[in-house]
Amino acid sequence: VQLVESGGGFVQAGGSLRLSCSASGSTFSSTYMGWFRQAPGKEREFVATVRWNGGHTYYADSVKGRFTISRDRANHTVYLQMNNLKPEDTAVYYCAAGRAILSTSTTLRGYDAWGQGTLVTVSS
Repeated sequence: VQLVESGGGFVQAGGSLRLSCSASGSTFSSTYMGWFRQAPGKEREFVATVRWNGGHTYYADSVKGRFTISRDRANHTVYLQMNNLKPEDTAVYYCAAGRAILSTSTTLRGYDAWGQGTLVTVSS
């Protein structure tokens, strides 16, 4: 599976951005597609994920109520709508796909395909 992200950028606190991730290749084998982020000097962390069949979604506590993940199955695309952005949301955001199960869907090991990352910068 090949993943290509887009939509990152610079925004002031309280603003919004929408990230997109286009998948190609053996997408039918992925059970989950999600978003992770990595801030400077920190480890990569889970943000949100969606089960490819069924559409169930899961979020990190830090983004619940502000971020929304969605998928377009026909176009093999996943989106992350980010509202009310905060400076602490500043990070490189990575799209991921894999054959995770529920217990691993919020962890790095649940995913084996990664995009190149897109930078989101939120100013205070």
